[in-house]
Amino acid sequence: MGIETAKAIDKGQATDGHDRAAAKQRARGACPALAAPMRTGDGLLVRLRPAGGALTLSQFSALAHSAAAHGNGILEITARGNLQIRGLRAETVGKLAADIDAAGITVPDGPAIEISPLHGIDPEEVRDPAAMELALRSKLQDLLASPGLAPKLSIVIDGSGVFGLSALSADIRVVALSQSHWLVAINGDGATATPVAVGPAEAAVSAVGEILSLLVMLGQGRRARDIDPMLLRTHFPAMAAIRPIQPCTTRMPLSGVHRLADGRAVLGVRPEFGQTRASDLTALLDLAAAASAAAIRLAPGRGFFFLGLPAERVPAIEAAAARYGFSAQPGEKAEQIAACAGAGACGSAFYETRTLARRILAAAPALFDGSLTLHLSGCAKGCAHARPALTLTGTAEGYDLILNGLAIDRPDERIAGGRIDFAIERLARSIEDNRGAGESAAACLTRLGATGVSKALRQE
Repeated sequence: MGIETAKAIDKGQATDGHDRAAAKQRARGACPALAAPMRTGDGLLVRLRPAGGALTLSQFSALAHSAAAHGNGILEITARGNLQIRGLRAETVGKLAADIDAAGITVPDGPAIEISPLHGIDPEEVRDPAAMELALRSKLQDLLASPGLAPKLSIVIDGSGVFGLSALSADIRVVALSQSHWLVAINGDGATATPVAVGPAEAAVSAVGEILSLLVMLGQGRRARDIDPMLLRTHFPAMAAIRPIQPCTTRMPLSGVHRLADGRAVLGVRPEFGQTRASDLTALLDLAAAASAAAIRLAPGRGFFFLGLPAERVPAIEAAAARYGFSAQPGEKAEQIAACAGAGACGSAFYETRTLARRILAAAPALFDGSLTLHLSGCAKGCAHARPALTLTGTAEGYDLILNGLAIDRPDERIAGGRIDFAIERLARSIEDNRGAGESAAACLTRLGATGVSKALRQE
């Protein structure tokens, strides 16, 4: 039987459920910092965020060389704009750390604090978030170093410029409202987070400290979502009076050349599906350095910006980026795919995610209208994407299709390995045939539901 509905499968469900529960437990609360690497299918993985998300070209090149020398040479940029180095071994993690130190790269301890990638150079930025980050780290040093904080605790500081961070979800959000006032909110993105305080920088720092203290008091690695609303109102009695504030949305895509308000240009590039090999990265960095690029800034969306490129040098670097597996063009359909390392790069994966991604892009363009994310996960751990999406999870028997969920979720459909191309083509055709006028692919899938998708996949 090529394609089976999940409801029709009873055999092996207990084992499958146990495996998924184990995967969920492994993923919960883990953050593979330099001091505590995560074991994956291709060795140890380290995730790091340089101070301010900023690196010189020589520092980034040194990091790539170290990844090749001490890991498997694969580097990834996550959806939140952090760096991952793969394929390390217990005896090489210390060597990587030594190389990072020798290159002068600062990786602050404690929770990652993510700030706007164009901080300090964007003329439209309301306030420079780097100054707020410095204030938080200096005044809340002990709290940020507390072992009681969750490893994955996230703090976002948004300067509200042309490349804002409103799409990033966080435990704690600090957003510049004006030259004199900041908003502090918890548990969500720019549209969904709950505001708790508004005031000058000192008041914002104090509010963040209060939230961190609550989290430490709750213990057991609790997140902002775990704070009882009544307890929150007790500590922030004025929060009810804060009027909803319209989040500043990103007005500039990551990929492509962009001219800032003061005339300076930045070039945004994305490695294909967020992953590159050290040799390709260093080749691109060498060319960019020769073209007088000054620095890079890591950015949400699995890419980075080149700063300081003279306008006449930009076309050559755009062309070089394409040669080395980086996209410098906005709006490419590949941006709508989140793919993990996959088989060949990770021993836990059951299929080559990037190979399948390319086939799907060619065979099913109807899926990629910007309304959904396709998550290709080689196994149930779901490393590449932590939010619900149209997901294909690799299994020993083939693929689990989840219409709107995580890689670890119970599948809506199970697809035998040799039938995946047929299934994707049928799914795309069903969307094309059933989509109403002006209806997005995501809305069409939701309307069809598991029953409609199952029917489409079974058609011969």
